[in-house]
Amino acid sequence: MPHRQLKRSEKLQLLLNEEELKTIDDWRFIHRLPSRAAALRELLRRGLLATTEDDQPNADNASTSEFHVVDSQVKDILDAAENPKKQRS
Repeated sequence: MPHRQLKRSEKLQLLLNEEELKTIDDWRFIHRLPSRAAALRELLRRGLLATTEDDQPNADNASTSEFHVVDSQVKDILDAAENPKKQRS
């Protein structure tokens, strides 16, 4: 089945702090993606595929500032991908 080009007509704005942006840029570099937009699309796709009902955050009365891109688990995964020799030790 040939790949079809989808027209992108909606713009999504997202504010990130420096650490979140660096984490996305590092992930993009590790996976050799051509742009931040491509990296974010791929991360969204993977997140949607991996999410189950049990993984849903409790969003009741939560503010947007309570949702983060970076946590210790994400840092550990990126560190392991950047330094595979370190993981083997």
